Amino acid sequence: MPERKVKKMKWQQIDQLTDLSEDIIGFGMQLATLAHRLGLDLSVCHIDHIALRCHQDTTARRWFDGWEQCGRCLKKSAVNGRDIALFHLTEPIEFGGLRTDCVELPWPGKRRYPHEGWEHIEIVLPGPAPLLAQRALSLLSDGALASPDIRIRHSAPQGENESLPNPTLAVTDGNVTIKFHPHSLRSIVAGEGD
Repeated sequence: MPERKVKKMKWQQIDQLTDLSEDIIGFGMQLATLAHRLGLDLSVCHIDHIALRCHQDTTARRWFDGWEQCGRCLKKSAVNGRDIALFHLTEPIEFGGLRTDCVELPWPGKRRYPHEGWEHIEIVLPGPAPLLAQRALSLLSDGALASPDIRIRHSAPQGENESLPNPTLAVTDGNVTIKFHPHSLRSIVAGEGD
């Protein structure tokens, strides 16, 4: 018996993702504002993925069910004590003139975010992991970090069985965040157990 093809819907038409469809325009505008303040030209950057934040497990589950209707879950695992699902979408998400076909959906953690919905993008800057901050900061204009509401944070998230180090440099204005990594999430997933 031939295998039946499953029709994948456009993400904006999925009931479980209605709130995210409404939120994407505002997120794109806030992201453009932050990038402008930083002097960062996002059009020349490789946007690896876009990420969400929520406060309740029921919201994460609803979004998970929605993303399964328009993409494929590449991985669901624990990172820094909470579950994170990574989706590859059949059609890219477009926001503020940018696009990506990868969504990161973390389950709620201890930290409460001011907004449930789209929270950050992650940009890949290939090269040695120890020099990530230097590469990222070189993309920002002089004085870009002088504003008191602009914060920078370094971290080294690592999921179960991940052997490829992928440090993070995050820049935020408290509303949206732009993160930089040396490797794509797909590379991290592919390199597990090496």
